[in-house]
Amino acid sequence: MFDRDSWQEILNTLKNNKLRTTLTVFGVFWGIFMLIIMLGSGQGLQNGVNAGFGDMATNSCFMWTQRTTIPYKGFPRGRFYRFRNSDTQALIDNISELEYIAPRIQGWGGDGANNAVRGLKTGAFTIFGDYPEYNIIDPVKIKSGRYINYLDIKEKRKVIVIGQRVIEVLFEADEDPLDKYIRINGIYFKVVGTFESKKSGRQAEREDQNIHMPFTTLQKTYNFGDMVGWYSMTADKNSTVSEVEEKAKTLLKNRHSIAPEDDRAIGSFNVEEEFRKMTGLFAGIKGLTWFVGVCTLLAGVIGVSNIMLVIVKERTKEIGIKRAIGATPAKIISQIITEAVLMTTTAGYTGLVFGVALLEFIAFVLKKSGANSEMFTNPEVDFKVAISALIILVLSGIIAGFIPAKRAVQIKPIDALRNE
Repeated sequence: MFDRDSWQEILNTLKNNKLRTTLTVFGVFWGIFMLIIMLGSGQGLQNGVNAGFGDMATNSCFMWTQRTTIPYKGFPRGRFYRFRNSDTQALIDNISELEYIAPRIQGWGGDGANNAVRGLKTGAFTIFGDYPEYNIIDPVKIKSGRYINYLDIKEKRKVIVIGQRVIEVLFEADEDPLDKYIRINGIYFKVVGTFESKKSGRQAEREDQNIHMPFTTLQKTYNFGDMVGWYSMTADKNSTVSEVEEKAKTLLKNRHSIAPEDDRAIGSFNVEEEFRKMTGLFAGIKGLTWFVGVCTLLAGVIGVSNIMLVIVKERTKEIGIKRAIGATPAKIISQIITEAVLMTTTAGYTGLVFGVALLEFIAFVLKKSGANSEMFTNPEVDFKVAISALIILVLSGIIAGFIPAKRAVQIKPIDALRNE
């Protein structure tokens, strides 16, 4: 295997047939190059989707009210209703599988009408009333200060936590927003924290325009009484969010006199279910990519194997002389397989390097250009994938050389010496 003369002979053979060698190994190069590009692109898509979720709890669901579609207990269809504070406590008391529940409500404005004022500056932002649990279910990155806490909720404090875009619009570039005041709906609120979205693309832009205040404070500020806009919930580690979702809907339907079979009266979004679908989709894409890539690589390996058969035929007399002077079949096989492995590994490794380099270049261009990468970001190949590709290359080389090597040792020395 490490015989210097054998390696010199292999290198001379490849060197003397440069065009043939180049055309032969191109198939292997292209196969591994395309495999890396497809895997990296698939990972880029997955990274983009995952970035859209941010650090949102994947065992969560969201639930809101909709019009009823079935008459029930004397109530007509098309009735609209609201969740109430008492529903929150009922959910906590009756659903043991709940880990976190965060009621939420939205204030007016944020749809183009200016609703926040500071001095001579105004802005249109989305204003939410929240509980501390919301920043566990769908967290943001706190840059300074703090988030809403339970003392804020209890005392209905006039405090807010503002996003990065709010800071840019209402404050000077070098101004610290903490402990400053912003007027919302005619009431002054103290800034106790600032945040930045953990998501990407348009979702991050929308989230950075949010203002969060204590849930109870927003109810009072906008005269919403005990109304709840919607719920965010997570399941504990021993349960699925689908169980929580089903039990919550059953309880809320009963409390609001909604027909049990009215599946449209309560809207919901199951993050766990959607995340599972996405995971399954990308697993399928990855599997298809490996299949196509390996098949392309196999075509290149078959080309190498065919050329090795031609090489063996050309060197029949040489092989016969080696056998006649004492070369063992194992040595002949070893040399031919080594030659095949050298070609496939060199070509494949080059394809691997070029593929990774192209992915890095694309990632660099996307980052520098500030292109919208909501559905595609940071295309990359995992280190384990690269190792797997290298293992495939070595195995491919062995397979490519085995059949020609077997044919070579089947030729009797005397027949080989007679070959012209």
